[in-house]
Amino acid sequence: MKKTKNAPALPRPMMPLWVATWMAAAAGLSMYLAFPAFSAWPLAFVALALLLLALNGRRVGGAILVSAIYGVVFFFLLVSWTSRYLGPVPWAALATLEAALTAVALVPITLAYRWMPRVWPKSRLIALPLTVAALWTMQELFVGNWPYGGFPWARMGMTQSEGPFAAVASWVGVSGLSFLMVAVVALLIEVVRLRTWRRPAALIAPVAAVLVLLFTPLFPTADAGSMRIAAVQGNGTTGYFDKREEYGVITAQMAATEPLHGEDIDLIVWPEGGVDYDPFQDSSTARRLTRVVTSMDAPLLANTATERGDDIFNTSFLWTAEGTATQLHDKRHPVPFGEYVPDRAFFNLLAPDLVGLIQREYTPGSNPPIVHVGDVGVGLAICFDVIYDEVIREGVEAGAQVLVFQTNNADFRGTEENLQQLAFARMRAIETGRSVVNVSTVGTSQIIRPDGSTVSSLDADEAGALLDDVELRSGLTAGILLGPWVQLALLITGPMVLLVAGALNRRQR
Repeated sequence: MKKTKNAPALPRPMMPLWVATWMAAAAGLSMYLAFPAFSAWPLAFVALALLLLALNGRRVGGAILVSAIYGVVFFFLLVSWTSRYLGPVPWAALATLEAALTAVALVPITLAYRWMPRVWPKSRLIALPLTVAALWTMQELFVGNWPYGGFPWARMGMTQSEGPFAAVASWVGVSGLSFLMVAVVALLIEVVRLRTWRRPAALIAPVAAVLVLLFTPLFPTADAGSMRIAAVQGNGTTGYFDKREEYGVITAQMAATEPLHGEDIDLIVWPEGGVDYDPFQDSSTARRLTRVVTSMDAPLLANTATERGDDIFNTSFLWTAEGTATQLHDKRHPVPFGEYVPDRAFFNLLAPDLVGLIQREYTPGSNPPIVHVGDVGVGLAICFDVIYDEVIREGVEAGAQVLVFQTNNADFRGTEENLQQLAFARMRAIETGRSVVNVSTVGTSQIIRPDGSTVSSLDADEAGALLDDVELRSGLTAGILLGPWVQLALLITGPMVLLVAGALNRRQR
């Protein structure tokens, strides 16, 4: 069909495809460096600019290629720690899957760049950047929730845990922070392309967006006193392939706890996997836990695998002087191909040796992520559950005044995994306005203030304990209250604007 006289031509790519592929690779490298261990947070903005310029004006096939190259470079570097013990196959499988999902999920951004300037020529300075930002957030939520519950490890807002923009998450959540970061970059790209710096009025929106990111204060929460918490890092043999002695892990935890004897303590926290056996089934383990609680005169928040009927759970429990625990929380998101094998028969055909290593099949928990120590609510997240918004939000909404994250990083010794997870814990402190006690079997363990700063820390591969008066906070931040609604609004408005632009574009052709 011939174009109508008044229909502008579709935008052309800003550069040849071969240049765009190299820019996409540079974007993937830059985004990786923005995450820990490098934590070069400004590079997240550089990565965004490179990728958006490479996608601008491309057709669908070219956009998929550019996005795939970005995803391959980014994810193969970011999750290289998955190869620490099991070799390259799980690493390649996870990174390839995430890259493929990213390649598909970024196509709508290219379509927005092609369609919106054509059907709404005046949309380029405001509506187009905001739509691009909404579609980026949609991409993060898609990759973070599918398949098998998703893996929201690579959300761009998480790069800002040590940057000046982290406080924004306390108002709009991590997804809202990602949206604003993309909006600023997309706005600045259009300012340069349209040369609007010559018109001061046209600079109001991008300047305002930068000021919002830079000067937004932390959302205030109320002081609720303090709790004296001991976080114990036993540095025991908790890796999947570690050679273990009978009761070796709990013995290491007890030894690292012993120097605290005589201290005034309100709560002792042990990490994920800090107990070898199920104390509800093994009386010797139960006696050891009771000995710790009675000698320290404080309840113990511990974790191990527990059995109830035919189900196995990754369980945190509050052990008391009565010799038992009545408050339990089971991990909500067992790790696929780590704690269970989805579609086991199918994947067993592809990699029987690897699949055969995973004998346990953990069941997802359904009980609330909170325990109460006296009248203090302690919100919980077990290991990778720290990256799932709904787990954190449910604990805080249930009355948590402090957050405890228990993890076992022994399978990733010497890699960046622990530092990446620690950054997510720091962002959760900022987002919720709560102190965070992040305790690992092998480190790094930290106690973090509600503003994200560190109170105390234990290095990796070191047995020891942290003991501090930890701030308690009450009240919900806007990030907790509005975060889910921000996500929903972006999930609706971005695709709707794109669909309308696509329909109008089709009519003009």
